[in-house]
Amino acid sequence: MEFTWVYEKKHPQQIKYFLKEQGISKGLLAKIKFQGGTIMVNDRIENVLFSLSENDKVTIVIPPEGEHETVLLDETPIDIVYEDEHILVVNKPAGVSSIPAQYHPNGTMANRVKAYYKRQGYENQVIHVVTRLDRDTSGLMLFAKHGYAHAKLDIQLREKKFTKKYQALVSGDVSHLQKHGWIDLPIARDTSSLLKRMVAENGRSAQTEYWLEKEFTEVALVDIQLHTGRTHQIRVHFSAINCSLLGDEMYEGRMDLGITRQALHCYDLRFYHPFTEKLLEFKQPLAEDMEAVIKRFED
Repeated sequence: MEFTWVYEKKHPQQIKYFLKEQGISKGLLAKIKFQGGTIMVNDRIENVLFSLSENDKVTIVIPPEGEHETVLLDETPIDIVYEDEHILVVNKPAGVSSIPAQYHPNGTMANRVKAYYKRQGYENQVIHVVTRLDRDTSGLMLFAKHGYAHAKLDIQLREKKFTKKYQALVSGDVSHLQKHGWIDLPIARDTSSLLKRMVAENGRSAQTEYWLEKEFTEVALVDIQLHTGRTHQIRVHFSAINCSLLGDEMYEGRMDLGITRQALHCYDLRFYHPFTEKLLEFKQPLAEDMEAVIKRFED
């Protein structure tokens, strides 16, 4: 894969510092040097110590990544929302984990995406997960299709340039929900469980913003944006205000309305393309099980 820039500064600069400004890490530089890549200035091969002058053309060729040999193949088709040579956006169904774990090495979105890459015959088959979702959360997931794209997207994540919004179905004290509200409660591990979290004074700061979209007698649809990224944050926060997510047995959500997983869906994903810098926005309709509950209350 080849990338080219024109050096526009008036003062000289070594290639290694210029490439660092373009998001090229030391690890990627080493890969270019030792695994078959190339650095060129004005179509001549140079090393990272070469000093650039104004209007020099800098080109790097990144060698193919191959594949993660330990990631198994799952031939289940994936629902592709968007794809180009650098990124892949998919709609993840509920009940599917994002990445493999020690005792669950297959059946995840990573396994499915790897099988897709292999079917397509892509040179780069290493799986780069940029945004994960919990196993029982449905909706939009972003993969980078090579390490350089992943590194540039990670910079956006650190700088909080990503917007990821969710919709959830909640029940309980829904009449007390505001049209637009904030939940600002610290979250800590629940000492009675290896997985569960709880609101606690000694917990880490956590902020959740929400908008009330639809309200019925027993259930409400809320639009949610996280301003921190704590484990189970949405589930813990809405449980703490007595509006647990439907199907969320761990946090005392209702299990009698046809949903047996937390009714949470990532429907809106916005970020800047790692190379064109164009703002991209993707939206995904609610999963069928959540839509069925809404129709039940609207009828």
